Amino acid sequence: MTTKPVRWGVLSTANIGTAKVIPGMLKSSRLEVAAIASRDLPRAEAAARRLGIPKAYGSYEALLADTTIEAIYNPLPNHLHVPLTLAAAQAGKHVLCEKPMAIRADDLEVLRPHAARVHIREAFMVRHHPQWTAVRDLVRRGAIGQPRYIQVGFSYFNDDPTNVRNIASIGGGGLYDIGCYAVVAGRWFFGRDPVRAVAQVDRDPLFSTDRTASGILDFGSGLQLAFTVSTQSAPYQRVQILGTSGRIEIEIPFNAPPDKPCRYRIDDCSALDGSGIRTVELPVADQYQLQAEAFSDAVRTEAPDARGLADAMVNMYVLDALYRSEKTGGFVHVG
Repeated sequence: MTTKPVRWGVLSTANIGTAKVIPGMLKSSRLEVAAIASRDLPRAEAAARRLGIPKAYGSYEALLADTTIEAIYNPLPNHLHVPLTLAAAQAGKHVLCEKPMAIRADDLEVLRPHAARVHIREAFMVRHHPQWTAVRDLVRRGAIGQPRYIQVGFSYFNDDPTNVRNIASIGGGGLYDIGCYAVVAGRWFFGRDPVRAVAQVDRDPLFSTDRTASGILDFGSGLQLAFTVSTQSAPYQRVQILGTSGRIEIEIPFNAPPDKPCRYRIDDCSALDGSGIRTVELPVADQYQLQAEAFSDAVRTEAPDARGLADAMVNMYVLDALYRSEKTGGFVHVG
């Protein structure tokens, strides 16, 4: 691109931003991370110095008032996603908001009036990684026959009571934090949205957050996704897609390393011992860089519309359904 780089501002010094997203963004010549804000000015200044960001603000409001900022990255805790995305949109800024974009799907309705004026999208970086694109293309081309089901496992161990993921009142819990990736995996690889969901949830007795959750998503036409996510289990992640004549496994589907090649495996399932497996290694790619570039390109070349918001609402409707299922004990309709 030869157009002027998009000027970004970052709301908060959250670790996901300073450790992963911003370093990826800084690799690109198609955008500029021009400012960062925190409610604690010294913290914002320290992050700005460390990352080489020109401006630091001691409040989110001050950053949003900066007329030179075109796009906002919002990595705040879950309960602040909607109000600060709304404030940014009202200030005329395009917004890339961390997942989940809300705590309930209905909370997103306040953003609808702004969706035709500024770009509003949910930050699922995995959809920009070449391994996700390559595997989806293989599925579409029939490399494993007709797809039948997807298995997703994703876990890590975090029992820190001060961590936002363990504070139920602000949107902590496994389904919000990582269960959303299972939802996106199903929608991405099946190319359609689920119609029913059922969940089994175990809650931490002190935090009241869902520390282990399993679910089945019914995508219609016999397509199913089964997943388990946990915030208090050994680190692990896999996506497996099973078809009528083969299987594809993505080795590190969610936290793909930005400095090492990624691999997926195609199994023709000719033998249960794995002798039919072929491993494909992809070049190094930073999914956070690619995500920010795609959003920046949209700012420069596309008219805003409601598709990004509508996509986020589908993800939230599925999470809402899983939490309803926890209470009812059975399948519930999505939406």
